[in-house]
Amino acid sequence: MTARIDVVLVRPKEDGNVGAVARVAKNFGAERLIFVAPRAKLGVEARRRSMAGLPLLKAAHTYSTLDKAVTSADLVVGTTDLSTGRSTGYLRRSVSPERLGEVLESLVGRVAIVFGPEDNGLSRTELLRCDLLVHIPARREFPTLNLSHASAIVLYAMHRARRGRASESTPAPEELELNGPEKELLLRRLGELMERTGYPGHKRRGLILLFRRVFGRATPTEAEFRMMLGFVKGVERSLPRK
Repeated sequence: MTARIDVVLVRPKEDGNVGAVARVAKNFGAERLIFVAPRAKLGVEARRRSMAGLPLLKAAHTYSTLDKAVTSADLVVGTTDLSTGRSTGYLRRSVSPERLGEVLESLVGRVAIVFGPEDNGLSRTELLRCDLLVHIPARREFPTLNLSHASAIVLYAMHRARRGRASESTPAPEELELNGPEKELLLRRLGELMERTGYPGHKRRGLILLFRRVFGRATPTEAEFRMMLGFVKGVERSLPRK
């Protein structure tokens, strides 16, 4: 895996947890640490617990919203402590950390791994912005993990996938280059097509989320996104003009 990893902490509450995440991010090769509307005061405790991750902590960028924080990401992976196996449960349908490692194994691009706050996790709006969700299985009576522990598990699974690609192995997995802007453009065009064809307004948001999650699991290349955009344009040209 040659993807560049951003660790995004949304509204983190405890400065010690933030420092521990910075350390874990350094352990497993994350490139950047990003905060969204942090509530934690990043003081002595955060710096003490960050250890070798202190440079990441000092260089971290802060944004007011998740949407602004992930504008440069080609793939946005959210974390959730709730999972559903129902085919219609698009909002929280997720993969395991091991499966996430497999998905990212041969990708090139920037991937944002998003962790919600310690007390209540990512909001519905923030989950809608994620292309893919990862869920860490735990005992049903106590499924919620500490923020730093959750980040360690997810980042380790990704790091393990990276180590699994031995340079001398034959054949090596084909590298697929991610393209976030093409993905967002296609999602916008699909929304416009739904409007032109009279697709029920109350169903559009759910269908766009379905497409986002399918693309998140399939990780199409730029060429594949362009082919799908070409198809959408062809459909639009065949529609009667208003």
